[in-house]
Amino acid sequence: MITYDKLFIGGTWTDPSTLRPLDIRSPHDGSVVGRAAQARPTDVDRAVAVARAAFDEGTWPNTPPAERIAVLRRLNALREARAEEIAALITAENGSALWFTRAGRHGLSRQAEAYLKAAEDMAWEEVLTPTDPASGVRSIVRRVPVGVVAAVIPWNSPFSSALAKLLPALLAGNTVILKVSPENSLSMGLLAELLAGCGLPEGTVSVLPADRETSEYLVTRPEVDKIAFTGSTRAGRRIASLAGERLKRVSLELGGKSAAVFLPDADLEAFKTGLPFSSLLNNGEACVAHTRVLAPRGRYEEVVTAVKEVVESLKVGDPRDPGTFIGPMIRRDQQQRVRDYITLGIEEGARLVTGGPRVPAGLEQGYYVTPTVFADVDNGMRIAQEEIFGPVLTVIAYEDEDDAVRIANDSEYGLSGGVWSTDEKRALRVARRLRTGTVTVNGAAIGYDGPFGGFKASGVGREFGFAGLHTYIEYQTVTV
Repeated sequence: MITYDKLFIGGTWTDPSTLRPLDIRSPHDGSVVGRAAQARPTDVDRAVAVARAAFDEGTWPNTPPAERIAVLRRLNALREARAEEIAALITAENGSALWFTRAGRHGLSRQAEAYLKAAEDMAWEEVLTPTDPASGVRSIVRRVPVGVVAAVIPWNSPFSSALAKLLPALLAGNTVILKVSPENSLSMGLLAELLAGCGLPEGTVSVLPADRETSEYLVTRPEVDKIAFTGSTRAGRRIASLAGERLKRVSLELGGKSAAVFLPDADLEAFKTGLPFSSLLNNGEACVAHTRVLAPRGRYEEVVTAVKEVVESLKVGDPRDPGTFIGPMIRRDQQQRVRDYITLGIEEGARLVTGGPRVPAGLEQGYYVTPTVFADVDNGMRIAQEEIFGPVLTVIAYEDEDDAVRIANDSEYGLSGGVWSTDEKRALRVARRLRTGTVTVNGAAIGYDGPFGGFKASGVGREFGFAGLHTYIEYQTVTV
């Protein structure tokens, strides 16, 4: 059993203010897989103090960009060397299927390389060509770090969420306090080990597992200059409110209720192959999951049958089994939440095609949900409008292309979406009409060099690549 009985504060493993560690339990069977110290406000105060001192008086903000890039390259190499261990830990604590946590290794590498390239290409200081040469005045534009960053991440994909914030924040020269969910105390403890070994100066990074109340305490500290948050839209609104009161910089990556638009000419077999990875990845606990399937009237029942066949073919069970596609929900309350939505869908009058609120037979000890598909769904139903965060799909009929776009955009969210078609020009035409931050065509993977984030209630700001790096930069203009 893995134990982290100390907190990683400013690069040093430190005794926590409370010596009662939290038992980290497997969502599969409830067994204890590890124990870890949890941060309290007193620990936050220490982390904030060392981060503030490291930024104001330390070396990292003024370290040449090339040297910062080299340090973060070492971090990425250390992570890749322990990729299998990381995958196993996240599977143990989260219940994420092993296929998903192993596949994450490649995504994390691409994410890191995109950030590193953006930092290499960045003009950290440049002299602008004067618009009036005769004035004798020239402007020097500097890209400088924001300051102390409080990065608050969710439990569903911890390494991806952590590095999406740590890498650009550190490349830009900021100091960071990473607040992680208690459920991820083990994998994030391993991340702290990697951070300790990559060559960051003292005080630059802290990693604090903590509850929501401690998170709120962190983001309201006056020494914090910027908040970077990933989580639910409800929590994001609260974070934005707290940041607004204090005029703190803030970026938010929030929820989604994304639509997969199946156009009349789409290849059904290709759609069936891609559906599990676009709509049911990570047990359905993914903000980018395409949980609304929009199908044309003329092929509606064909699509419903295809979705049913795919969902029923996926193995549900022990996430450590390489053959498992869908594991348990992370906690009992999350399991009950998803089951309640399934019951709500039946009460709203949707047709239950497969699944239902029952727990899969033989898996009663864990937090399992039977993967569920609803048909005859009206887009105004709550199961079509609200983020369920579980393996529940709705199939919605549309009349024509304009109707499909209208339904897809009829949501408070705007994070992701997909278009399926054998005609690329047509697919791109539809994709350009969707009000979402990312759109995938025929199941293409999201690219890490392009910006990632959402429209509307799906967030503020962008992550990944050049745009993500800019999120952690302030501009200073010096005129001479």
